[in-house]
Amino acid sequence: MLCRRTTYKRAMIPKTARLLQIKPDTTADKSIRADKNWQKQQAGALRKPLALLQQLDLPASLLRPAEEAGTAFPLRAPASWLARIQPGDPADPLLRQILPLAEELQDAPGFSPDPVGDGGARNAPGLLHKYQGRVLLMTTGVCAIHCRYCFRRHYPYADDNLLTHLPAALDYIKADDSITEVILSGGDPLSLSNQRLRALIQQIQAIPHIKRLRIHSRSPVALPERIDNSLLVLIKSIKLQTVMVIHCNHPKELDESVVNALGRLRQCGLTLLNQSVLLKGVNDCVDTLRRLSEQLFSAGVLAYYLHQLDRVKGAQHFEVPEAEAIALHEALRQQLPGYLLPELVKEQAGAGAKTPLQTACKTGPD
Repeated sequence: MLCRRTTYKRAMIPKTARLLQIKPDTTADKSIRADKNWQKQQAGALRKPLALLQQLDLPASLLRPAEEAGTAFPLRAPASWLARIQPGDPADPLLRQILPLAEELQDAPGFSPDPVGDGGARNAPGLLHKYQGRVLLMTTGVCAIHCRYCFRRHYPYADDNLLTHLPAALDYIKADDSITEVILSGGDPLSLSNQRLRALIQQIQAIPHIKRLRIHSRSPVALPERIDNSLLVLIKSIKLQTVMVIHCNHPKELDESVVNALGRLRQCGLTLLNQSVLLKGVNDCVDTLRRLSEQLFSAGVLAYYLHQLDRVKGAQHFEVPEAEAIALHEALRQQLPGYLLPELVKEQAGAGAKTPLQTACKTGPD
């Protein structure tokens, strides 16, 4: 069918600085004070299914499945996200992205804990090297929001504490001068305090052959409070060409607070791109996808990728059949100028790049 809490105490700064091998700078106190507001919001994210159902006036029948599915992958949603959900509507597209469902507990052929081959690309603790010229750093396992379709919902973050293993990751990057771009991911790198983020970026940009920094973050959309003045000062200080890739799936996510946060990022000179995931019952509709691209562009963000769902265990109920996904994309092509059309892609374990879904379908399964 075409339509259908962490609070970082002052006493921890010296330890963090030692781990990141830099001295605390003179802006540390200001940065910590600025962090407290968004960290309080992040730490106060709703985590109990009962509280979610009560706050949004949802049927009691959803409670037991939500509690059972939430045991394996906990519910987490900040207040600013919940404020955009229509109360009393179990089909709300923003609710569907966070509400644990019984379908998550069912086994489905072809769905696995590591659908994109992260394990095989782990060349150092906290570092993934999949593609020529760029590496990804797993900065943290913390996110402001837990999306039910997250392809890293089973990732062993405890084994990849980057603050502990950073020297090994940096040594790997320094030893390979073909690497010109570092991608900060996770988890969500903006879940790090401004002080920790600054320390990490300073070490990356000290490597001579690194030209670009890319930051992948859901925070500007899920927790717009994160885009505070201290973060903006930090971003302006970055010497590398910097791109931020946000994650937004539905036009309802782009309320005034998010648009304002994106505008502040744009004023820092950032290039802003968006990645979406095609999700059944959320955005598998031409009109929804068209409005998403147009509203993103109005907010200064260019559509980048529309991902076919990564087949992670527990997310099978979100999958849109590939033939339907291609038909949706072709219909979208007829309604948008080329610069607003995201590329429809599929990530395949072991491949040297994202694969256009049309090409993946022609070549057959992995």
